[in-house]
Amino acid sequence: MKKTLLLLALTLLINSTAFAAEAVKTDEQKTLYAVGLFLARQLAPLDLTPGEMETVQQGLLDGFKGKPSDVDINAYGQQVWQLTTDRRLARGRRAAAAGKTYLDKAALEKGAQKSATGMVYLSLKEGEGASPTMTDRVKVRYRGSLPDGSEFDSSYKKNMPTEIGMNVMIACWSEGLQKMKVGGKARLVCPPELAYGEMGKDDLILPEATLVFEVELLDIVKPEEKKPGEKTLGRDK
Repeated sequence: MKKTLLLLALTLLINSTAFAAEAVKTDEQKTLYAVGLFLARQLAPLDLTPGEMETVQQGLLDGFKGKPSDVDINAYGQQVWQLTTDRRLARGRRAAAAGKTYLDKAALEKGAQKSATGMVYLSLKEGEGASPTMTDRVKVRYRGSLPDGSEFDSSYKKNMPTEIGMNVMIACWSEGLQKMKVGGKARLVCPPELAYGEMGKDDLILPEATLVFEVELLDIVKPEEKKPGEKTLGRDK
């Protein structure tokens, strides 16, 4: 079934002009469209040209149809990994300049503070009471985006706050949250060295990416050890 869905999605991709004329209405169409989006996300790090995409499509279809191939896929695993890594890094480096420009501009906003580490902090709403320390856990709501406005994570969309230890965050978060008080909200513009650096994270956060977070500090929770298997924001890669 999975193989059939992928083949159908590829067929739609190759005949994209005809497909584009039709609205995605039924659940099956939406499912196939989602498969197409999944494939696009997997291929995105390669930054393919139209000609390269045609070659990839040919390989995909030949593989699904079981046609004989002159290429030994097992022998090309290392080359595929290296190509993906190199092109992802190249995309990140191209975007890095725009990220720095965004950070410099953010530092000029009224009320913004640029720290010695390079983070830009802008209070959107002042809180009251205590500020968290590195031994605390905090309960927050947040939205993370790239300088171009693309959102990569949001607790608002999950409709639930996140609880996390201060000592397992990316450095930008731990620095910014210590400036906040409970009930406060702030925008943190994070240079790559305080976020995910030269490696990036997942498919959406490229190497050397500048990140933008809007964070609400809802509460400071009783200090405790990191919970086993806890998903963290940053240092576990």
